[in-house]
Amino acid sequence: MSDTILEIRGLNKYFGPTHANRSIDFKLKRGEIRGLIGENGSGKSTLLSQIAGIHSKDSGVMLLNGKEYSPRSPLDAYERKISMVVQELGVVGALPAGVNIFLGRTGGFTRNGIISLNNLNKAASAVFEKWGLPQVPMNRLTEGMSVETRKIIELARALSVDPDILLLDEITQSLSMNNRRKLYEIMQRLKSMGKSVIVITHDVEEMLEITDAVTVLRDGAVVGEVESAKATPDMVKLMMVGRDISGEYYREDMKPDYSESIVLSVRNLTVPNELEDVSFDVHEGEILGFCGLSDSGIHSVGKAVYGLSRAAGGSVLLKAGNIQIKSPRQALNSRMAYVPKDRDNEALMIHASILDNFVLPSLTELQGGFGFLAPGRLKELASTMVNKLSVKCTDIGQSMDALSGGNKQKVNLGRWLAKDIRLLVLDCPTRGVDVGVKAYIYSLMREAKKNAIATILISDELSELLGMADRLIVMKDGRVKKTIRRDEDFTEQSVIGVMI
Repeated sequence: MSDTILEIRGLNKYFGPTHANRSIDFKLKRGEIRGLIGENGSGKSTLLSQIAGIHSKDSGVMLLNGKEYSPRSPLDAYERKISMVVQELGVVGALPAGVNIFLGRTGGFTRNGIISLNNLNKAASAVFEKWGLPQVPMNRLTEGMSVETRKIIELARALSVDPDILLLDEITQSLSMNNRRKLYEIMQRLKSMGKSVIVITHDVEEMLEITDAVTVLRDGAVVGEVESAKATPDMVKLMMVGRDISGEYYREDMKPDYSESIVLSVRNLTVPNELEDVSFDVHEGEILGFCGLSDSGIHSVGKAVYGLSRAAGGSVLLKAGNIQIKSPRQALNSRMAYVPKDRDNEALMIHASILDNFVLPSLTELQGGFGFLAPGRLKELASTMVNKLSVKCTDIGQSMDALSGGNKQKVNLGRWLAKDIRLLVLDCPTRGVDVGVKAYIYSLMREAKKNAIATILISDELSELLGMADRLIVMKDGRVKKTIRRDEDFTEQSVIGVMI
């Protein structure tokens, strides 16, 4: 049997005038973990989607085990032992978790046209148990579940076909540290079984740590391959962008730097089954970080502060005007901004235009006399922000779903920075974006800090929090466990010691 499980020759893919993949040549070995990296829009996801049968190729050849391979659908790829976890959420919210595991493959649990949910759920739970994944309620609808839980369900679905090739598109940044480590273990387990993995991540350091080799894409074409053990992060970044972007893009100072003036005061905040007796203050010009393992409650903090969760006790007090925040409308009217982790489902109008998404939070300010909206003012704001943030698009009328993840996030964050805000709540703001866009988002955070805007930064990326926060609140089981200042023992080892 050949050492090569998958070979691609001269693969091309077009989306209208966009040449998404340009004459791709690629080989994957058996028992190999291969990284795929490049800037947003470089063609990584497009390449994986053709291997997984989501999109068909326009030209070129794919060979699986030496035989021509041209999947007609993801189910066709499943039958060939190839499965994928997509970048954006790929579960059906209106269906239970168990059904999502076997979506399109329920025939084995059907008799006389009736699906045995009991047998299906038992089989789904067995998949979780086999791979050591945290169990989820199989009868519960996935709508309303956290991004992390839904990603774990997608991973279980991909593993349920016992894949020879597992394709992972930006899954790691959706997972907390403990579940991320579990994923690494699964990848190594597949490798030991002679199975192969292709993984996309924008975290270059992570990529080099978890892979055997890395293929770099730029503008839809392969620009090089490197062995992970022999590569450096700066080497890979240079290949990605064609220019040297080495150097620190986090804060260089190691002292807290913010005003004594308190912007928001949270006291004894309790949300049933999520938060218990959480208290903290955030000051003008402060970046206050939140970190913790899965189920620590950090992502619930952002929702509760913005009035999106119904609190059973405690208070969220905006000091200016002495305003108790109890609803999102109240938060919006009080110059508070919220960027959630799940941008496609909880933030952006994904099928609307770039213009509509940019202006939505600012409609009140853009109203003219008698409450009318002048189209010219809307276009001016959207065009100004597109240029300021360097959003890659055809024009402001383009649909959001046509943008790469990094450009979606620029719109998601930039539409709030177009307003006069006093508090910015960011939940995983760099999830699914490349190093260039990350650096730009960090520069926007530094600019907000200089303008005395208070920022709550919630993240599963510990390096990001250590790089940007003035203070770091470590949470566990919905409670504040410890607050660490930037001038204290601000190291990854000390924070992890508190987290676990």
